[in-house]
Amino acid sequence: MGIPVIDFSKLINHEISEELLDRVKKVATECYKLEREAKFRDSRPVQLLNELVEENSDAEIENVDWEDVFLLSDKNDEEWPSKTAGFKKTMKEYRVELKKLGHKVMEIMDENLGLPKGYIKNAFDGGVDNAAFFGTKVSHYPPCPHPEKVNALRAHRDAGGIVLLFQDDEVKGLQMLKDRTDGQRRSIVSFYNPSLKATIAPATQLLNAKVENNVRDMAKYPKFMFGDYIFVYLEQKVPTQRAKICMLKMVLALSLRQDALVEHMYSFLLHIA
Repeated sequence: MGIPVIDFSKLINHEISEELLDRVKKVATECYKLEREAKFRDSRPVQLLNELVEENSDAEIENVDWEDVFLLSDKNDEEWPSKTAGFKKTMKEYRVELKKLGHKVMEIMDENLGLPKGYIKNAFDGGVDNAAFFGTKVSHYPPCPHPEKVNALRAHRDAGGIVLLFQDDEVKGLQMLKDRTDGQRRSIVSFYNPSLKATIAPATQLLNAKVENNVRDMAKYPKFMFGDYIFVYLEQKVPTQRAKICMLKMVLALSLRQDALVEHMYSFLLHIA
């Protein structure tokens, strides 16, 4: 089963007030203008593009995104933007509502699959209540003076569990290169991912008895720990030596059961990947 990507523009009865969603859009836009825009002008994508233009090169920029991005989680709230009025209060309120929505989505999946209520959430938590990772990625894609030389966002596959997507009202869709001549796009994406210690395997209730009792067939559905999977996934994605060193620290912290450090490293890797 693929990862559910839920777009608010197509979702009804989500029970998140329009007033809150309007506040989220407002503080996110103000935060970019007040705290992020100047930094983006000095960012690596801008520097690389300027170098190509100065060299009059026909080359394109690879392995970077034309994106300003930061990650919000329960464990990094001291690192959240602090200069924008109402940002922390609004985004904390929004994340509470999004987490509730994630739980509702899981319960609907349970029902549709014929599983006991709470099965998928418990699987995500890995047997420890509320141990699953819930992060919110706030992205802005500013106008690019040479869009033919760089992608706003590289082609990718999400690696986690449930993706809750709050897209821009004015610049909709996931095709970043289409008609990107002016204006900017905002995207706020929340990821509800299994705990790094969660065991990923088919629900036994969904397996045919013949498959469940046949060793050869069961080999098609091996159990694995989500932390092992995410390590392989990120190893293929992370572009820098700094990120690779962070991955090694995360694995060491996981082996030593240093949960707070694990989540910090995980947040960092999701941020830059």
